[in-house]
This record gives sequence, C-alpha cells and structure tokens, in this order.
Amino acid sequence: MVEQFVGRWKMTASENFDEYMRALGVSFATRQMGNLAKPSYVISLEDSGVISMKTQTTFKTTELKFKLSEEFEEMTADDRKTKTVVTFENGKLKQTQTWDGKSTTLERQIQEGKLITKCVMGDVVAVRTYEREV
Repeated sequence: MVEQFVGRWKMTASENFDEYMRALGVSFATRQMGNLAKPSYVISLEDSGVISMKTQTTFKTTELKFKLSEEFEEMTADDRKTKTVVTFENGKLKQTQTWDGKSTTLERQIQEGKLITKCVMGDVVAVRTYEREV
C-alpha cells in the first residue's frame, strides 16, 4: 500500500550519507551542502496513480512525478541525469537510478511509524530516518 507513505516527513537522522554521496561521485562542496541539509519530504498520490515526491531543503527543492514500474528521466539534486524506475515490492518503495554505467538504489519503508530510506551504492549504505510532520 503506497498510501502509507503519503504525507509530510522531516529528517531526524542521517547515517553515512557523506560516504554515500562520495560513492556517487558528488563534489566536496555539494557534499558539504548535502550534509548540512535537513530535508523535509512530501509524498502524495494522485487519483491517476501518479506519485509525487517533493524534497525541500534551504538549498534546493526537487520533485519527482512518476507511475510505479514506468521508467522516467530524473535530474537529481546533485545534477546527475538518470534513468529511474520506482517499484513497490514487499511494502517498500524501491527507486533505482542508472547513469553512465552506474546504478544506485534507494529503498523507502515505514518502520514503527517512521520513514526509513536506505541508500545503496556498491558496498556503501546510508540510512536516513524521517518522522511524520503533524
């Protein structure tokens, strides 16, 4: 049920994110901003089945609009142009980005009322935790 992800979320914890960004090839200056950012996250679901994920920080706002299992082009917050597919498997939203022969996966799931995002690039794993805003 994708509906469980719908709402406003505020990041409360971030582990190993600098290493993850380094594995992606993100520049030092952009990593510094990324480490300082405490993003809020708004997920919504349209009647047509289109899912919107908006990430807002003081530096930048990005928004993805997509349908599950349909590939689309994404311009990431760190300016990578990727081919992206989001699927829903075993209660998780799994986002796979591919570019320049590389690939990364972002898995989002709800655990104990929190939104947990696991970012995986090769053997580097970052975990970001969000709590629902009321």
